[in-house]
Amino acid sequence: MKQYYSFLRLSIVKGLQYKTAAIAGILTQFCFGFLFIMIFEAFYTHQPTQPISLNQIIQMVWLQQSFLVFIMLWHRDSELYNMITTGNICYELCRPTNLYHHWYARLLGQRLSGAFLRCLPILLAALLMPEPYKLHLPVSLTAMMLFIVTMILALIIIVGLSMLIYISIFYTLSPAGSFLLMAVFGEFFAGLTIPIPLMPLWLQRICNLLPFRYASDLPFRIYNGHIGTEEALISIIIQLFWIIIIIGGGKIWMGRSLKKVIVMGG
Repeated sequence: MKQYYSFLRLSIVKGLQYKTAAIAGILTQFCFGFLFIMIFEAFYTHQPTQPISLNQIIQMVWLQQSFLVFIMLWHRDSELYNMITTGNICYELCRPTNLYHHWYARLLGQRLSGAFLRCLPILLAALLMPEPYKLHLPVSLTAMMLFIVTMILALIIIVGLSMLIYISIFYTLSPAGSFLLMAVFGEFFAGLTIPIPLMPLWLQRICNLLPFRYASDLPFRIYNGHIGTEEALISIIIQLFWIIIIIGGGKIWMGRSLKKVIVMGG
């Protein structure tokens, strides 16, 4: 595991160099945070009776913006898909490493470094906001612990889903379609477009059957108290199930894809 830890550490160090991009991202996420809050505020003004309160929605919005690097499915590593489409994948295959583990560590490091730069400033600023735009502390210590556990598992799921996108490029030779489909469908069923409690019940059932909500919606609703301890513990088991399916399936798919790789040229 030493070599994969080294890949992870190098990816984090590399990502920490982009401080200007992080500052721009922080400002952008603040703007989107206020925009979403104002939209929901207008909605609740006319429809105040909802399965989730406006205050809980505001907590979710700030958490989504703070941990956006963790949960976004449209995050790209152009160097990886260029390796596949240009044939430079042959250099990766020469390494005495497992390619799936190598790329997984690389993508994980990119998300961790992005979160290190953006997460804390947004959280601190949101905690200092006036009411009703303020981010509150978790409803209990138990909720805080469950939030941390589910957030870690959510990150593992997200990186696993990202790996599926890159593996699909072995067949499509174009990242556009894979990223677009995953971003549109993934973000919708994760509750990032419309909060899942505000969806019709039949649509909520579909979301519960897919892995996307367990990668973003679940930790944030635990934080704001909308999901209780019992449901959170059951959801952790479901997260572990999806981790096994996504990562196990990804490894098998990667192995089969590499057996069919043809690199033409000099």
